[in-house]
Amino acid sequence: MSFYVRTQIMQFNEALPLVSGLSLPAYELAYETYGELNASKSNAIVICHALNASHHVAGQYQGQDNSLGWWDNMIGPGKPVDTNRFFVIGVNNLGSCFGSTGPMQINPETQKPYGADFPVITVEDWVQAQERLVTRLGIENVLAVMGGSLGGMQVLAWSMLYPKRVGHAVVIASAPNLTAENIAFNEVARRAIVTDPDFYGGHYYQHGVIPKRGLRIARMIGHITYLSDDVMNTRFGRQLRRAAHAISSSTQEAQHYLYSTMEVEFQIESYLRHQGDKFAEYFDANTYLLITRALDYFDPAKAFGGHLSQAMANIEAKFLIISFTTDWRFSPSRSQEIVKALLDNHRQVSYVNIDAPHGHDAFLLDDPQYLSVVRSYFKHL
Repeated sequence: MSFYVRTQIMQFNEALPLVSGLSLPAYELAYETYGELNASKSNAIVICHALNASHHVAGQYQGQDNSLGWWDNMIGPGKPVDTNRFFVIGVNNLGSCFGSTGPMQINPETQKPYGADFPVITVEDWVQAQERLVTRLGIENVLAVMGGSLGGMQVLAWSMLYPKRVGHAVVIASAPNLTAENIAFNEVARRAIVTDPDFYGGHYYQHGVIPKRGLRIARMIGHITYLSDDVMNTRFGRQLRRAAHAISSSTQEAQHYLYSTMEVEFQIESYLRHQGDKFAEYFDANTYLLITRALDYFDPAKAFGGHLSQAMANIEAKFLIISFTTDWRFSPSRSQEIVKALLDNHRQVSYVNIDAPHGHDAFLLDDPQYLSVVRSYFKHL
């Protein structure tokens, strides 16, 4: 059983300095809270979202039956992160298209949408903005910061930027930086967007169009990397959507079919196109470019000659790190790099590698062992 929530907007009029050297003169952050802040303000948990998610972490909007938060199976009354005990905060990152200031909003200097002129954003910039919101809520120290995938990178940044303000850090299906392969996937997806004829150099809002073709392809590419080979074969295999006899006719007819109609034949093709179509209806192309670049740039060890242990030397938080056996985009070995760096610094860390078939998407799903691990950890906070 879920619960009703509402989005709130917090306005910031003081400039936010960015890692790039630029700054946002003023901005808004969309956020939601679940549960109650206790009298000592010691039960706050910050949830950091991944690429295409938002501040709407749990619950649903009244009158909207299909509006469950993206981590509703994880957060709520009686759930692993129990809002009967904790005050949970979900924040929409800057540059997003779900309420916080981003490329779709008006640039005060031009009175037109930012579009491609929105400044480059990094994971550290997001965390700095989140910290300001938490402080505005009157919270000095957070009990925990938690996130999966890109959200896990933000958790790492929180623990390094604000070591004395974070009690626990929960990093799920994440990594200390992207591999070259992951950067390559992101770049192919970005090229699909920027080469769409409707992209207009990122200023497509002014032309009344959306680069949907590029967005569809970008989502299809991304979605392939979120699923494991086992899940793809189990769910779709080589199933055809139409009768086999329809493509077993003459070679000439088959050739005509392939190059004139380009219809969907395999179930996996249908699934990917469905995901792409859905994504292109709700996500912003400029936001996709910004967020994937932030993913690419995140590398806290770079300033320390590539030594992650040195980068994490000032961390004081206790860690729970979770990986999944079939996650090949953020493989268990990447989580183990974080574990090693923490152990090198004699920090307290619990690590679990969950045997789950779902690939990277496992961090969003109802795997019993996974949910049990998180429940057990938070039960003892």
